[in-house]
Amino acid sequence: MKLHALREGWRIALDQLRANKLRSALTVLGVVIGIATVMSMASIVAGFREQIVNTLEVVGPTTFRVLRYFSTTGVNPDAVPREIRVRPKLQAQDAEAIARLPEIHYAAIWTQVFQRFEYGGNHTRILGVFGADDRFMEILGGGLMAGRSFTSAELRGGEPVAIVEQRTIDRLFGTVSPLGRVARIGGHPFRIVGVWQRPTNIFEVPGAPEIAAVVPFEAARRNFIIDEWNGLIILVKPKPEVGVSRAMDAATVTLRRLRGLRVGDANTFDLLTSDQVLSIFDSLTFAFFFVMLVLSSIALMVGGIGVMAIMTVSVTSRTREIGLRKALGATRQAILWQFLVEAATLTLLGGIIGIVLGLGAGELLKRLLAFNTTVPVVPAMIATVASIAVGLVFGIAPAARAAKLDPVEALRYE
Repeated sequence: MKLHALREGWRIALDQLRANKLRSALTVLGVVIGIATVMSMASIVAGFREQIVNTLEVVGPTTFRVLRYFSTTGVNPDAVPREIRVRPKLQAQDAEAIARLPEIHYAAIWTQVFQRFEYGGNHTRILGVFGADDRFMEILGGGLMAGRSFTSAELRGGEPVAIVEQRTIDRLFGTVSPLGRVARIGGHPFRIVGVWQRPTNIFEVPGAPEIAAVVPFEAARRNFIIDEWNGLIILVKPKPEVGVSRAMDAATVTLRRLRGLRVGDANTFDLLTSDQVLSIFDSLTFAFFFVMLVLSSIALMVGGIGVMAIMTVSVTSRTREIGLRKALGATRQAILWQFLVEAATLTLLGGIIGIVLGLGAGELLKRLLAFNTTVPVVPAMIATVASIAVGLVFGIAPAARAAKLDPVEALRYE
């Protein structure tokens, strides 16, 4: 009986939608906007998160970072608070001491700068350049397509040599072999010794300058202005059999000893794990997603009010129909059910349209930002349930009004 009533309610609801296309479209518009906003934002946030996770998987879940000072907003070099100024800057010697520990597989000091590349009249937009060592692919992944890595002499002497990423090579040199040629990076000449093919989106935020080259750390320090507060980092990877907590403890003890810190003194450096990076990202995106959710909820509420208004008008315009159905034996429950199903059908239709539009907008933005992600299934399910709930909640009042109509008075209604 219930299933028959549901089918009958859907049939009547669809008939009403066809009979009042414009009115129905305006009714569900608020629901469409709200659901589409939720879905597009969920799709984008999921895409960003997947890129971060993919990056951390390449770097390694146990890899951690030593920073002079960690802040989600960065340190303003022109207004550094005193409690941060007293912290010594990170040195190559710090990384070398950590690398000698028995628990550590890899440790090196890195920096990142942003410069233009030029060769033979061709130039690029501003791109990222890492100052690192010859084992940088253990962190960044990828592989050498041509040429070689840095020699020990080049690393120690800070020679102006570079391993350039394949896409930047294609832009500057086309089909010409770049090996041995001198390109200008930030106005400084660098001889290209290798061509690197990197994995997609490693250490890149979509929209930020892509990583285009790696040079010896000492060469980066000599040729470019380095932000000593935000631009220096020691990357540390423990040995496979060593837990990250144990490796961090060993690195902490070594750094405290190098800096002459006594028991009770606070650390003058910060450690950041991959899990912390992900949790920081989640906390930042949660605030953004929460704001979008509030705005979407307002749109859904507006859509719900529209449903209530249109259903009230529908009850009034169909008063004689309701009276006739009651005269033929329809119960209050049947009338109430009919109008609730009609309201839920309206908002469910709006929800489906909103999900499709939201996913479409999310896919478009993901293509523009050059990253991939799976369809956010859970938000889609929640959005579908929410759209039905809006119809039921805001459809109760007009449905109850219809159910309470006196059949005799309803039949007299003009």
